[in-house]
Amino acid sequence: QVQLVESGGGLVQPGGSLGLSCVASGITFSIYVMGWYRRSPGKQRELVAGISPGGNTNYADSVKGRFTISRDNAKNTVYLQINSLQPEDTAVYYCNAALKETVNYWGQGTQVTVSL
Repeated sequence: QVQLVESGGGLVQPGGSLGLSCVASGITFSIYVMGWYRRSPGKQRELVAGISPGGNTNYADSVKGRFTISRDNAKNTVYLQINSLQPEDTAVYYCNAALKETVNYWGQGTQVTVSL
């Protein structure tokens, strides 16, 4: 079966950094658009960053210049490097694998908390 397993979340002080990882299994990873979403308390889930099979990336305006998404197709892994963390970045971060807008898989999420 398909599994997306995120890791790397945690508690970090404002201005700090974190690296998230998502390992996929059960899919042909290299053909999927991979994305990171987040859901903050009281808010809807939002797209943070996406990366195409060919490596093209897109980011939410709120994270441009601070977040970097990358993928390693040989390891079936997508990464999200998060720098200059702010309290408003506190959220559960979810990994997503999408194929032609008809197939979507989600990970279980990893908590990122930014606080003193």
